[in-house]
Amino acid sequence: MEPEFLLRALKAVVEVAGFAYIGQALVGLFSGARREQNVIYQVFRIVTGPVTRATRVLMPRFIPDRHIPVIAFGLLLWVWIFVIVGLARLRVAG
Repeated sequence: MEPEFLLRALKAVVEVAGFAYIGQALVGLFSGARREQNVIYQVFRIVTGPVTRATRVLMPRFIPDRHIPVIAFGLLLWVWIFVIVGLARLRVAG
C-alpha cells in the first residue's frame, strides 16, 4: 500500500476519535449530572472507549481516571499534527 493512503486512513481515524471526544464533552456539558443516561453520550463513549483504554494503559497510575479522556484527546491531537506533517513531506518529496 502507498504511504499516503495509510497516512490518510490514520488521519481519518484520528479525526473521528477526536471529534467524538469533542462531541462527548459538549453533550456532557449540556447534560450535566445525567449524562450517563444520555444515549448520544453513551454512543460517544463507545467510539472513544478504545482510545481511552489505550491511554489508561500508557499513563502512570497516579493520574486520575477523570483526566484520561483529556490526555487521550491531547495525544490524538499530536498524532494528527504528526500525520499532517508526514503528508506534507510526502507531497513535497513526490
